[in-house]
Amino acid sequence: MTLKTVRLSVFFVLVANSLLAQTPQSPLKFDFGSKKPEKSYVAVMPNDVYDQNKGYGFLKGAKLKAGGNANASKSADNYLTSDKPFFFSVNLPEGNYNVKIVYGDKAGTSAQTFRAECRRMMVAQANTANGQVRSAMFTVNIHSPEIANTTTSVRLKQREFSYFHWDKQLTLEFNGGQPKICAVEISPAINPVTVFLAGNSTVVDQAAEPYASWGQMIPSFFVPGKVVVANLAESGEALSSFKSSLRLQKILSMMRKGDYLFIEFGHNDQKQRGEGVGAFTSYTRDLLYYISETKKRGGIPVLVTSVNRRSFDGNGKIVATLGDYPEAVRRVAKQEHVALIDLNNMTKTLYEAWGPDESLKAFVHYPANTFPGQEKALADNTHFNPYGAFEIAQCVRMGIKEQVPSLAKYLRSGVADFNPAQPDAVASFYWPLSPAVSIIKPDGN
Repeated sequence: MTLKTVRLSVFFVLVANSLLAQTPQSPLKFDFGSKKPEKSYVAVMPNDVYDQNKGYGFLKGAKLKAGGNANASKSADNYLTSDKPFFFSVNLPEGNYNVKIVYGDKAGTSAQTFRAECRRMMVAQANTANGQVRSAMFTVNIHSPEIANTTTSVRLKQREFSYFHWDKQLTLEFNGGQPKICAVEISPAINPVTVFLAGNSTVVDQAAEPYASWGQMIPSFFVPGKVVVANLAESGEALSSFKSSLRLQKILSMMRKGDYLFIEFGHNDQKQRGEGVGAFTSYTRDLLYYISETKKRGGIPVLVTSVNRRSFDGNGKIVATLGDYPEAVRRVAKQEHVALIDLNNMTKTLYEAWGPDESLKAFVHYPANTFPGQEKALADNTHFNPYGAFEIAQCVRMGIKEQVPSLAKYLRSGVADFNPAQPDAVASFYWPLSPAVSIIKPDGN
């Protein structure tokens, strides 16, 4: 290695660290698989493992190899690939970012899926024909526990400290049959509308297979650069605990005029006991507080009724297990003149369209030894697998289209309307598994 090469490498590292130390005003550009990157790009090779001081790199365990022309100066002429999913992480401050990914192979084909943070689906399937190189863009939110202008932080549960979505990094997952990643460019998203999500285990970005939620599927339906989804939901939360753990305060601290807050609880709220606790008392009072605080900041609240549990009677009809909680949401929405997405009604239709047997394919029902370390069968009638979560997200998308027209204008065009009475076939859903697996049921039921 020449002295000139050493100096150039040091220069790129210093530039990257300088940019990563603050919200970048110009794009961070990473050239995958090139020893001689274009000007303003940072070279990223297979052995570039993430280092906190360096500020970027692949998470440990990645087995990568370079393809294309490593000595080319154009980022599209080279790529990194692997026969297993791999993760690239970049230190970044809290904020919203546009991510551009250049992918493909000038001498072959490619097939990839892009996810961000904890399995947040951004691009479901991006394939290239022989000799093609393309690019995809999506907008992602990253957030930290600290609450601006205070000395407080969100009270995270122990397991959350290992989640990608609470650290001060942007983590990208590259998955699929034949991923070939040429370059990654990251730049600040200029004033997108933020859709904040407050909810429980049916909404949170589930960190590991085979669990999933509609909250981690919904970002893929929005036009990049126009809308970003900030999912602060967490398993086991009720309206009151979400507030007391300062998760609502965190949302309100980030909210700007014109942003949205989607609110879906109920599963854990109905288990609370005590004087004055109930759907039309404490739960209603908390809903009114969320609405009031959102409106004070110029935000737009959207109420979402609880998804049903998979509970069928002898005639194949869904048994209502959530008591008065869905009805309480409907009444508050009507009283306060706020948008309502009646996911409770839509999921009743959806589950009954599947029926008792077919619906098993949408929930976490798997025989023993389906996943590593899973010695016992999984039978969960509350939590979805990725296919089920996507179908619920389809319901939410249609709810937005029908009930929230000011936000619906930012939905991607060309996506067919979804009818819960006619769910997508499970065979049509593409989801290559992420490496992380958990056989521990999420909090809540």
